[in-house]
Amino acid sequence: MRWEGQRESDNIEDRRGMPPARVGGGRLGIGGIVLLLAVSYFTGINPLTLIEMLNGTQSMTESTGPSEPAPIGSPNDQLGKFAAVVLADTETTWRQLLGPQYEDPRLVLFTGGVHSACGTASSAVGPFYCPNDHKVYLDLSFFNELARRLGAPGDFAQAYVIAHEVGHHVQNLMGIAEKVTRLQHQASEREGNALSVRMELQADCFAGVWGHHAKRDRNLIEPGDFEAGLKAASAIGDDRLQKMGQGYVQPESWTHGSSEQRMTWLRKGLETGDPRACDTFASNRL
Repeated sequence: MRWEGQRESDNIEDRRGMPPARVGGGRLGIGGIVLLLAVSYFTGINPLTLIEMLNGTQSMTESTGPSEPAPIGSPNDQLGKFAAVVLADTETTWRQLLGPQYEDPRLVLFTGGVHSACGTASSAVGPFYCPNDHKVYLDLSFFNELARRLGAPGDFAQAYVIAHEVGHHVQNLMGIAEKVTRLQHQASEREGNALSVRMELQADCFAGVWGHHAKRDRNLIEPGDFEAGLKAASAIGDDRLQKMGQGYVQPESWTHGSSEQRMTWLRKGLETGDPRACDTFASNRL
C-alpha cells in the first residue's frame, strides 16, 4: 500500500503502555492468546465466554485505581501511523458514500487488555467494535499473529482488519446491527449464528468497498494488495480455523463464514465499491 505521507486520522485514542484492564483469574500466555485468536475470534465460540471459562470466572473485572487519560490524535510510531492512515481513508470513503449519516468512529489502540462500553476484554479477543461507544479496539500485536500464525502478512491484510471493524460501525449507523440483535434474541442458537455470519460477511464486503475507493479514488493500492487481502479473508474462515483448532468442521457453529464465503464477499466489495451490493441478508446463497 502507498500509505506513507497520506492523511492521518486524529480519531485515535492511544492507550498503549497504559496499565491494561485486569481480567479476573489467571493471565493467558502467548500460546493461549494465539489459540484464542484462532478459535474464539473467528469461530462459533463467543470469545468473552471462552475467556471467562479459561479464567475460571463468570465475569470480567474492570481494572482498579486511577488512570491517566489516553493521548488523543495520530500516534508517532510507524505502525500507529499506518493505522491512522487506514482509519483516515475509511473516513474519506464512508463520508462520501453515506454523507451526513456518517459519524467517524474512534480507534482505541491498547496492549494486553482494555475496558470498553461493551465490557472488559483481553487482547485474546482480537480486534472488535463496540456499538455502545462507537469505538474500534485494536491491539496492534494482532498483526504479528495474523502474519506469523495465520499466514496472512502484508499492509492490506492489516488494513482489511481495520476496515472490517469500521464496517461494523457502518452497520451500526445504518440500523442493521440493532435489527440483527433483535432477531437473534428471538432465534435459536443455530439461527443466531447464521445471522452473525451474514453480519460478518457484510462487514467483509464493506471492507472491500473501502478498498475499491482507496484504489480508484486515491491510488493507495499497489499490485498484489487485493490478493493479500483475499488471502487474509481465506486464512480466517471458520472452516479453516475449526479444522486447525479441533480437527473437524461444524458449519452450524460458524459465526463469521467459511474461507470461500469471506473471500467472495470481500471480492464483491472490492469489485463494485457499492454498499448496496453487500446485502448479505437478501442473498439466498452466501
